[in-house]
Amino acid sequence: MLLIYFYLQSLLISLFKSIAMSTISEKSLIRKVIFASSVGTLIEWYDFYIFGSLAPIIAAQFFPKTNPTAALLSTLATFAAGFIVRPFGALVFGRLGDKVGRKYTFLLTLVLMGGSTFAIGLIPGYEQIGFLAPILVLVLRLIQGLALGGEYGGAATYVAEHAPDHRRGFYTSWIQTTATLGLLLSLGIILFTRKSMAADPADSIKAFEAWGWRIPFWFSVVLVGMSVYIRMKMHESPLFSKLKSEGKTSLNPIKESLTHRSNLKMVLIALFGAAMGQGVVWYTGQFYAQTFLENTCKIDFEQTRTILICAIVFATPLFIFFGNLSDKVGRKWIIMLGLLGAVLMYRPIYRQMLNVTSTENMMVDSAKTQIQSVLTPAKEKNYGLQTVTSTYHYDNGITEKKVHVDTLYTSGAEKPQLIEKTSKQMPTDRYWILVGLIFLQILFVTMSYGPIAAFLVEMFPTKIRYTSMSLPYHLGNGVFGGLTPFIAVLMGTIYTTDKLVGLWYPISVATLCLIIGSLYLNNKTNNNVND
Repeated sequence: MLLIYFYLQSLLISLFKSIAMSTISEKSLIRKVIFASSVGTLIEWYDFYIFGSLAPIIAAQFFPKTNPTAALLSTLATFAAGFIVRPFGALVFGRLGDKVGRKYTFLLTLVLMGGSTFAIGLIPGYEQIGFLAPILVLVLRLIQGLALGGEYGGAATYVAEHAPDHRRGFYTSWIQTTATLGLLLSLGIILFTRKSMAADPADSIKAFEAWGWRIPFWFSVVLVGMSVYIRMKMHESPLFSKLKSEGKTSLNPIKESLTHRSNLKMVLIALFGAAMGQGVVWYTGQFYAQTFLENTCKIDFEQTRTILICAIVFATPLFIFFGNLSDKVGRKWIIMLGLLGAVLMYRPIYRQMLNVTSTENMMVDSAKTQIQSVLTPAKEKNYGLQTVTSTYHYDNGITEKKVHVDTLYTSGAEKPQLIEKTSKQMPTDRYWILVGLIFLQILFVTMSYGPIAAFLVEMFPTKIRYTSMSLPYHLGNGVFGGLTPFIAVLMGTIYTTDKLVGLWYPISVATLCLIIGSLYLNNKTNNNVND
């Protein structure tokens, strides 16, 4: 890791040296382009991923509580719906970007994303407005998906069209960090909010689950306002401006992308040879990993997110490392090696995650065992509840808390469903093992994702680039990748004997993509985009 950081430091030094040798205007321009594009895209990813990061709480807020598993699946399905519509956003906003311009298109997507995120934080819960609550959430989630479908392609294209050919992988890799950093920002703000709700940790958790979860959604308005201000000062891409002044923009970018045989061939190769595999690797390594730690390994809410945060912080510089490396050795084989690593290592990694968090056959320290029983007497309903909280300390250092809620007595009322919750706290050594296992998964993400913006930009001509690169990217990430947590959890509820069964979906998709990409992608780099 230290070698990687020193290497990245040398890259930054060389970047600033090259900037210092250029004119002041060039220096200012490249900084503004990278900063404005990256900050705006990071905020859009933050808005998009808050929902997934809070999936268990949102399930309890917006869906019936009678079946927690069904509520979680419904929430993950709503989360996935935002991904499914992303290709439509790519077509709508891609066409706009290829006809009107890059700058104003992804300024519009930013406003749509921020507005819909803020609105999710205002929707009353299921207990207040019934099924209207999940319907409103779904509608806003679809708007988020459409907006994100237009954001990424615009930002990547904008940076690439300002970058010199021999540094395109390096420059666009800063855009590639924003998806992971957006997830990091969402996790950080969620944890900060949760801890700040009250002085007592138990009261803080209750307040956060009751209404404090809305604060990260509301905070989006502040971030979006800052980004809109920054982006308003940006200028249009020079390549697009030149194309527009010469009257050479596409009259129908969607038609040219999908009906011209050569362009359609490139769209399909980009999708099935790179984007869909990269998509499942991204969402397995960061989103399904979170779901697996929390729901299968039973790690508690806070530790699950700090494990992810640590792994993300350590791994994020590798996006820039592999983006820069792709300028020297080509994009293809770096992406393919990332897919190969995922295919070969996913099941061993997740099996180790199960082993590290297991308490099976472990001895319990009976002296430290705590059992607390709390009776909630009947009020308006005709039953009382007994909550039994048991805390066990195992000889491998794991602390396990089990909460058992059951009906104490009834009087002509329908008996509510029994609730059982388990959460574990990992000791320091096992905590860092889990960080390492998540880091390894994000390493595969950085290899497959770091070079892909430059790779996609170089495949298509300027006049249809926004549309053509956005479509395979959002089909691969939105449909194949975004469905990963939902499909994996669903497979786990069907085939309950194999806790790793959900991994066969990303492994299968990544394998198919690895075969097609190895056969049909070329390894050229530094292609001229000025066409």
